Amino acid sequence: MATSEARTVDEYVQSLDPERAAALNELRDMIFAIAPDVAETMKYRMPSYEYGPSILCAVASQKQYMSLYVEVQILDRYREQLAHLSLGKSCIRFRQIEALPLDTIRTILTETVTRLDGVAAPGKA
Repeated sequence: MATSEARTVDEYVQSLDPERAAALNELRDMIFAIAPDVAETMKYRMPSYEYGPSILCAVASQKQYMSLYVEVQILDRYREQLAHLSLGKSCIRFRQIEALPLDTIRTILTETVTRLDGVAAPGKA
């Protein structure tokens, strides 16, 4: 699914084949475990996770793969651990959830939350 007409993340996930739905649900669970107050929305026709005024990450099911979109600067620090995957400027492409090093993904998301917390704190720039 390259584009989606789904209005909610649940509709989006329900429209996927079971393997992809399970993979994206596993990522959703991880995101909510790391950032319980994250707001799950549909932006740019894909599930997005708003953390305060910023986007923590987004996920998508494309025709040939799934993608996790994260902050460029943080992804850059982990490119070596993710070298076996197809990487874009800010996306991590994978065909199966088993290909993702979930500990590395958890670290990337946790670092992003920490960075966003620092940006949102009074007196921080």
